[in-house]
Amino acid sequence: MARCEETAYHRDKGTENNMPNLIPYPATVNPTEGQFKLTTSSQILTDLSHETLSALANHLAEQLQHRTGARYSLANTHDGPRNIRLRFNDKTDLGEEGYELSITENGTLLTAPQPAGVYYGIQTFLQLIPTPPNGPISLPAVSIRDTPRFAWRGAMLDVVRHFFSVQDVKRYIDLISHYKMNRLHLHLTDDQGWRIEIKSWPRLTEYGGQTQVGGGRGGFYTQEQYREIVAYAASRFVTIVPEIDTPGHTNAALASYAELNCDGQAPTLYEGTEVGFSSLCINKEITYTFLEDVIRELAAITPGPCIHIGGDEAKSTPEDDYKTFIKRMQEIVRAHGKTPIGWAEIGEAQLLPGTIAQHWIGTSYQEAKAQGAKIILSPANKTYLDMKYDPSTTLGLDWVGYTSVKDSYDWEPGGYMHLLEETDILGLEAPIWTETLPTMKDLEYLAFPRLPGLAELAWSPKGMSWQAYKQRLAAHGRQMDAMGINFFRSPDVDWV
Repeated sequence: MARCEETAYHRDKGTENNMPNLIPYPATVNPTEGQFKLTTSSQILTDLSHETLSALANHLAEQLQHRTGARYSLANTHDGPRNIRLRFNDKTDLGEEGYELSITENGTLLTAPQPAGVYYGIQTFLQLIPTPPNGPISLPAVSIRDTPRFAWRGAMLDVVRHFFSVQDVKRYIDLISHYKMNRLHLHLTDDQGWRIEIKSWPRLTEYGGQTQVGGGRGGFYTQEQYREIVAYAASRFVTIVPEIDTPGHTNAALASYAELNCDGQAPTLYEGTEVGFSSLCINKEITYTFLEDVIRELAAITPGPCIHIGGDEAKSTPEDDYKTFIKRMQEIVRAHGKTPIGWAEIGEAQLLPGTIAQHWIGTSYQEAKAQGAKIILSPANKTYLDMKYDPSTTLGLDWVGYTSVKDSYDWEPGGYMHLLEETDILGLEAPIWTETLPTMKDLEYLAFPRLPGLAELAWSPKGMSWQAYKQRLAAHGRQMDAMGINFFRSPDVDWV
């Protein structure tokens, strides 16, 4: 998997053929003559003695069965016509996530230097299967060579304002990874609840985890459940990025432990949606003992290289105290071998080398850049999936305006932010905040179909066009239906 610190890169745009259903669109697509007929006698051929290749072949077989109703057998060979072959090929310059997919009348060959590339090639192959598969299945003959534009292709899921189960999170991992996203940023703590077990501070979840917006039971993940999520994500080549939001957005922690408050008095639990009223006590040493314990336990169960420290909307933290806190919080994260990420306001404080800033609004990203920080792009007016599509949308928020499917796709990340060059950008991340989203179906309705478009902006070559994309999205609606996604039928698209 790509390191937190890796820089973004892009390739020149290839010819954008109207290959139905493909999202994100590959770097190069060359249709050829003929079709590959997938029959019940077709097999998936690979080196089954290789644990990773065997797991990938099984994943393909399961997904094919879901889409076609047929179970395709696996075989430990590389020969035979009309089969699907999976191989590693370390003699190409496709990097950790690139792949080559060749479909001919005689069969399909998918090769990649690394396992992630095989996985992403499988997602492309699956999208080429007609939906619904009426009668014999034929795939168009094509040669695809594909690599991503940006290293960081993320989604953020807020599990605080409304809590989502382990199965819900796994469902979201399945959906984002199908569109070649490789990061899931979990917003685990906020005013409304604390969602990750910290054994040395048990009241965080026992007490602070029992609420959510508007009432209800809330909930939290045990460390074993979190490990389960991390392992499942890894099987889909997604790295989990946990967030402990500080020094604001901390009412759940303050309510759980009175000693974290400057006056020693614990506030009540909170079920509202206002922000900016809470703050850790910056000048009490117990604050940093608390954070040391939290980060130590979280780092031990997070194999990924990054921990997000929040840093946004700290309106109740004096400016000098905020700067003191952000520097010290970075030091704690670094001491446990992780790279700190924060919302771009952290650029107003001193940043340690390698710290990453995530832009969402304002100009603080410029101060972060001036200190050498790389930037993750999450501009709220383009990437916030909880924004309403239009005035008639019943779910979502509109504080930054309305974001149609066209609005979320039709912009150029490399040149969108003032004084930010593409070389400053790690990639894109699409957050979804859940004030108005109590169920997975509600979440899907706002995330889709905007999330696939943002995934394409992060993966595909620079210069993709809205006119071509909306035609592919129209055809792709059938696949989203087949995947059981509760998506918004945007009037921007002529659905087929």
